[in-house]
Amino acid sequence: MYKYERIIYWSDNDNSFIVEIPELPGCMADGATVEEAVANAETIIKEWIETTKERGLEVPEPKGRLMYA
Repeated sequence: MYKYERIIYWSDNDNSFIVEIPELPGCMADGATVEEAVANAETIIKEWIETTKERGLEVPEPKGRLMYA
């Protein structure tokens, strides 16, 4: 499991739980349950990191809990 902060909330518009990873811009996942959303987020984090590295960009180090979350 990656050590990036995750913000989990229910979205009425999407009718699902949403997981946002604030330290990785645009990185988010959804699921019908919290567990599914978190599992999907792990997959998306991995893909986000792989894509970022393939593009030769720097992957941010996890900072832990953010002040604004």
